[in-house]
Amino acid sequence: MSFNDDARLDPNRVKDSRGRSRTTKVAAGGGGILVVLLAAIFGFNPEILSGLGIGNAPATEQTGSAAGGPSIAECKTGADANNRPDCRILATTQSLDSFWLSYLPQYNVKIAKPGVEIFASQVNTACGPATSAMGPFYCPGDRVAYFDTGFFADLRTDFGADGGALAEEYVVAHEYGHHIQNTLGTLAASQKGGTGANSGSVRVELQADCYAGLWAAYASQTKDANGNTFMKPLTQKDLRSALSAAAAVGDDRIQQAATGRVNPEGWTHGSAAQREAWFLQGYATGDILKCDALSAKDLNKPNA
Repeated sequence: MSFNDDARLDPNRVKDSRGRSRTTKVAAGGGGILVVLLAAIFGFNPEILSGLGIGNAPATEQTGSAAGGPSIAECKTGADANNRPDCRILATTQSLDSFWLSYLPQYNVKIAKPGVEIFASQVNTACGPATSAMGPFYCPGDRVAYFDTGFFADLRTDFGADGGALAEEYVVAHEYGHHIQNTLGTLAASQKGGTGANSGSVRVELQADCYAGLWAAYASQTKDANGNTFMKPLTQKDLRSALSAAAAVGDDRIQQAATGRVNPEGWTHGSAAQREAWFLQGYATGDILKCDALSAKDLNKPNA
């Protein structure tokens, strides 16, 4: 999905902490280790790696981004969002603001915008310190979604997503979905039932996928402060891009790549097919009431 070139962006909407120069310990290793480390993507709790039953990788020293690098202040228009991943995070966030703040009031729900921060290498949060190896995540303690733009390259090279823009936008929309759950009081359900194919964690993650699809259904109608639409209409290519990202981060694919086997008892986010299905559920219905993965009888069939 492409942004309209004349859409106006507000750089103040997203905090950019990449300019802080520092050295931090991050996990290192080959492709298999990277897959394991990024298994925590899309979760609000960076500790979920334990669900895969894999040990931690050794740590090594790495220097964070230095001052003088890219800045979110340079992101002014939709054209910028079409050319830069950090600007795309900003533009997607503003589109999500426009959608959710106008959509939820019909259900008598008031929502405050979540914080959004772009970081490099390491960031301190109310949920504790986190590194880029953990992937994007939402922290309910400070109500902030955290992103390192380097993850989008990993999404393509290590997970096999097709690299389309909507794959990246899906990531942002999923994390924003956790903020919606936090607002509605359903996010805590992730702590019920431990891990496994029917656990609360899996159900919460699939619901966030559904919320991402729900946003996608209305994204081309979202507008900036001047009344310009943020995004062009969704194409089939865009949809395939989002689905490729959803499938690429399914627990079954991550486990298969990391260990050569699939263990549903260790699932925390759902299978590739489930993540695709729940994204499509939100996109096809455009109805938040159809995203009730928490009480679904069969997570393989959202409409069941």
